Amino acid sequence: MTQHLTLGRLAEALTDWHPGNLEMPVYPIIDSRLARSGAVFFALPGEHVDGHDYVEDALARGAAAAVVQRDVVLATAVAILDVSDESHPTLLPDRPLLIKVPDVLAAMQEAARWWRQRLGVRVIAVTGSVGKTTTKEVVAQVLSRHYEVSWSKGSFNNEIGLPLTLLELTDAAERLVVELGMYVRGDIRFLADIARPDVGIVTNVEPVHAERAGSIDEIALGKLELLESLPPAPDGVAILNYDDPRVRNMAAHTQARTFLYGLSPEADLWADGVKGLGLGGLRATLHCGNDAVPVTVPLLGRHSIYAVLRGAAAGLVEGLSWDEIVAGLQGLEESLRLRIVQGADDVLIIDDVYNSSPPSALAALDLLADLDGRKVAALGSMLELGEYERDGHIQVGCRAAEVVAELVVVGDRAVMIGEGAVRCGLSSACVHAAADSEAAIDVVSSLLRPGDVILVKGSRGVKMEQVVDALKRGDLDDEAAEG
Repeated sequence: MTQHLTLGRLAEALTDWHPGNLEMPVYPIIDSRLARSGAVFFALPGEHVDGHDYVEDALARGAAAAVVQRDVVLATAVAILDVSDESHPTLLPDRPLLIKVPDVLAAMQEAARWWRQRLGVRVIAVTGSVGKTTTKEVVAQVLSRHYEVSWSKGSFNNEIGLPLTLLELTDAAERLVVELGMYVRGDIRFLADIARPDVGIVTNVEPVHAERAGSIDEIALGKLELLESLPPAPDGVAILNYDDPRVRNMAAHTQARTFLYGLSPEADLWADGVKGLGLGGLRATLHCGNDAVPVTVPLLGRHSIYAVLRGAAAGLVEGLSWDEIVAGLQGLEESLRLRIVQGADDVLIIDDVYNSSPPSALAALDLLADLDGRKVAALGSMLELGEYERDGHIQVGCRAAEVVAELVVVGDRAVMIGEGAVRCGLSSACVHAAADSEAAIDVVSSLLRPGDVILVKGSRGVKMEQVVDALKRGDLDDEAAEG
């Protein structure tokens, strides 16, 4: 019988006492609107919203329990378990349970740590500056060809998202794939202590969030915490990017077995013959030992070869055959975050607005270069680059100059992208500045021609999705007139 988290097991995780009559399977939520039968609402206090104000709503919607750290006034009759009380109250299964703890977030994390250890699932964790979510999805899809695999939703990669992922696990999962994010050193060590990964994959080290982390060297030390948390060989495995010197050098700082991937024959797994096929995906040959395996995958852009290599590497270290690995790679969605959508007037839109950094912007421009048609890019400011801000924007501008006919730069920092483009040969008449995404809609409206292909990208704070929405609706001219 499949083991689920139950109210009794949640109580045991927090108090070392298991009330035997609370065996209802439960799942965690932090949004009361998602409450249904079997939900456990963790009433997280926040800077702007306090979950305690929504406990009654969660219970009214059918939640089986709520975890709180202060008293709440409820109309609903509840059973109460205070973890600071050593006595064991009689808990009635026909009433919702209110669990009172000193700190809701810490309780959720401790319960997740306890549940992960109890299930004993093998955990593959991904970290790095760019490409974590795509890599997680690719690894999960490949491993699913051989194992029962669970993986974290979206970018659930922080102190809240990771525990939520773990608490949803059942013992049906043979592998769990998660991503671990960081802003400063110590973040990944903390998350790894909860997830207890067996396999660690490091994508790259880039100046993403450098404004908070301090420097690229600090970022590298933060990512290294994943490898320091792995068990020793043979059970622990570190899958490292050979082509990134900072990542390659991490091999000397782990007790785990190392497996290197990249575009160099010096790596354990390497690729050559890499060719972007535009909207047709990517073609390459993968090499490991004496094996040479041709693959064609639906991921877009030549940069996606690294996600392919990470997925294949995870498959190899977890015992999959090449047939299983290739089937997993070929079964991937066409794109994960990046989307190709058709706009009005036969305009093709590369929608890559989730976030932006110099490496991801350069990769998106590489994809744009592979496509047919007159090319336009609307690029927003890239945030949190710290001391690398100017160089990063200039570098992206230089690449844009090689690819686009028209460039729209959005936001105050993005002016430096335009500066780099002009410096590298794009006519200043082809560089157009917009203060924000709303203004960019007007600018784009004046530039696009039928049959154009446009890349839209920027950091989340710039709200470039507004430009994509206008392009998809086909009402650019109307919005420009209203402006």
